[in-house]
Amino acid sequence: MLVLSRKLGEKIYIGENICITVVDIDRGKIRLGIEAPRDVPIYRQELLPLAAAQRAEAQTKLPSAS
Repeated sequence: MLVLSRKLGEKIYIGENICITVVDIDRGKIRLGIEAPRDVPIYRQELLPLAAAQRAEAQTKLPSAS
């Protein structure tokens, strides 16, 4: 795991097209702004199981290519 320190307003770039900005720090809570292409899914950790279930359900509903 890479651990970086950032101050308010500072940015972190992931690849060429994802930017994470520290937009607020208040009482131990940090707010992040994420700029990424629309085709890049972004999930909070607690929503990952739900997102995985929805993807699996969508794949089972796709017509098979025979």
